[in-house]
Amino acid sequence: MVSVRKSHQMSVTSFEQWLASLDISPGKCQSLESLWAQNQHLFEDRVECEAKSLEMVEILAPLNLDSDSLCAAFLTPLLQYHYIDMTYVEENFDKQILVLCQGVEQMEAIKTLQQNPSNKNLVNNISANQVDNIRKMLLAMVDDVRAVVIKLAERLCNLRLVKDADEETRVLTAKESANIYAPLANRLGIGQLKWELEDISFRYLHPKVYKKIAKQLDETRLEREQYMLDFVTNLSVQLKDLKITGTVYGRPKHIYSIWKKMQQKGLDFEQLFDVRAVRIIVDELQDCYGALGVVHTSWQHLHNEFDDYVATPKANGYQSIHTVVIGPEGKSVEIQIRTEQMHDDAEMGVAAHWRYKEGSTGAKGSDKKSGFDEKVNWLKKILQWQEDVSDSGELIDELRSQVFEDRIYVFTPNGDVIDLPVGATPLDFAYYIHSNVGHCCIGAKVFGKIVPFTHQLQTGDQVEVLTTKTANPSRDWLNPNLNYLHTARARAKVQHFFKLLDRDKHIAQGKQLLDSELNKLKLDKVDLNTTSIRFNVKTVDDLYAAIGSGNARLQQVINYLQQQDDKFKPVEDLDPQSLVKKTSVATSASDSSGITVSGVGNLLTHIAKCCHPVPGDEIMGFITQGRGISVHRLDCDQLSNALNQQPEREVEVQWGQQNQKSYQVKIQIIAMDRQGLFRDISTIISNEKVSIVGMESHTYTSKQTMAMSITLEISDSDILSKLISKLLQLEDVGEVRRL
Repeated sequence: MVSVRKSHQMSVTSFEQWLASLDISPGKCQSLESLWAQNQHLFEDRVECEAKSLEMVEILAPLNLDSDSLCAAFLTPLLQYHYIDMTYVEENFDKQILVLCQGVEQMEAIKTLQQNPSNKNLVNNISANQVDNIRKMLLAMVDDVRAVVIKLAERLCNLRLVKDADEETRVLTAKESANIYAPLANRLGIGQLKWELEDISFRYLHPKVYKKIAKQLDETRLEREQYMLDFVTNLSVQLKDLKITGTVYGRPKHIYSIWKKMQQKGLDFEQLFDVRAVRIIVDELQDCYGALGVVHTSWQHLHNEFDDYVATPKANGYQSIHTVVIGPEGKSVEIQIRTEQMHDDAEMGVAAHWRYKEGSTGAKGSDKKSGFDEKVNWLKKILQWQEDVSDSGELIDELRSQVFEDRIYVFTPNGDVIDLPVGATPLDFAYYIHSNVGHCCIGAKVFGKIVPFTHQLQTGDQVEVLTTKTANPSRDWLNPNLNYLHTARARAKVQHFFKLLDRDKHIAQGKQLLDSELNKLKLDKVDLNTTSIRFNVKTVDDLYAAIGSGNARLQQVINYLQQQDDKFKPVEDLDPQSLVKKTSVATSASDSSGITVSGVGNLLTHIAKCCHPVPGDEIMGFITQGRGISVHRLDCDQLSNALNQQPEREVEVQWGQQNQKSYQVKIQIIAMDRQGLFRDISTIISNEKVSIVGMESHTYTSKQTMAMSITLEISDSDILSKLISKLLQLEDVGEVRRL
């Protein structure tokens, strides 16, 4: 059975006596004494909080953590019970302690990883804030892994505290520990915490099975202890005879591991090989294999139960030789052989080689490099941990794809962690750092080697951006087919740069275009200030710039100005007879397509399918053979080709004066692929009272973009222009054009 530590409360013993029992360095003792003297009043009449603080330090002390970590652990329960806040920590303690406390607090987001079977809809619709919190948690874990170890200790304390709570609380806490924290402790190689998290969780989740195995272990305890004593004595003598220095002892068996092996191999308790277990700790690596030779020479071993994790370590760095032999009386005994260093690694994991030890020294360059290597190592372990959690079946697939599978974690030269989407390039990285860094970027290095701008970054890459003093982005960066930029954030910053750069040129172009049209139409008394408001710009210069850049269509502005001008024109007195005459002529000259052929009536016409003109477009007719006159947009390429070959077939046509017909037109939308995009597009089309006749779409997964072709039914070009303008305002929509 697993051994459980017992907390000491100040009512039982003095703080000094408790501190002396921890067996830690004088420097750490002094830091904890100072913290207690300063904050003792906060624990008055708060027994549970005090017990948790003391117990967390007891758990972490053997793991070789530094003074800052022990102090942060001591303060964590005060923060969790809201007896103090981060402002208090910031004002009274060093920055390192504050950072650790913040890291532990950020790891609360880990609870979102716990699936709640009773509420499927809730867990399958994780909010953006929750996903963002989990990403921050991952970055905090990589940035300072000490926070992870403190959090594991806090969860272990919490697991013990709910022993007498109601069953629902115990079960939920146990599931969280077994599915999330125990795999994390395993990935970080902290066996000392992993086994206890697993055993206590197992006791809460399967109390009957736990008690049954515990009883079976207890029933054979006296007999097993005598057997193990004789076996250990015999083995120790043999090692001593061969001058192999080491320690041999029976190791405790964990109930969860016994049950897990019974489940995996379909064995009963009596059939297990490792109920009797021995561990051999030697000084040198070669002694591991010397001891193995002694064991296999003295007793017959089972070939299927031999594993050499020294030659091939586990993913979390665990090293040891495992073997099972048939000992005296035909009873099986499991034996583990390892060095002292391997033993420390197995028990303390990441803390076994802690780089935050007090008084550490070394050359600045080597310290900096080793610190970076260490962070990459932590990152790999943590990203592997999510695979363990997903294998347990308790991780939400949607969350996993949002947080892990579509993200990469890369480093700056200083070791800071940057979170980017998969497919991000060095330019995306540069624009994430700062807009000016991206604008001035002229190259990039990954691990010191020059890479092209289109290089796709991978998790763990160290990226250095090469810059010049002047901003000089290229318009090619905006071309999605060239793969320079992957993130919408970077693309928006480049677009904004060119928008500001070209503003003066666009103002001049827009003013020239608008003045020219106004002169043609003799609209010299128009109010451009009110027109600016209509097109969602603040000033007349903004209106000119919008026209010059194409963000506002010139024809739309002209149509609006004509409407405003018509409101103030006096109504002419017309002869009723002439009005009737004009109307009848216009009506007779218009066919079923709403087209008037100059000088001729009642001719067969049809709308060309190559360009789909609609009322408001400038049009031209082409006399076909046997199908009447086909009506094209003036800028139609097919019309131009046809007239080059047969110019005599050209005929002038106009839109009818009383046209109520609907026309089909096709538009194409290029956008970043996201959930809800089709809903947003269809909503805008519906609000504009436009009917959708057909639709085709294609998604480019590698670029995370999509192209959508929509066939619409509209009555004139003004409606189409207004619709395109509104679609362009949608988030993630990059281009809308008429086909």
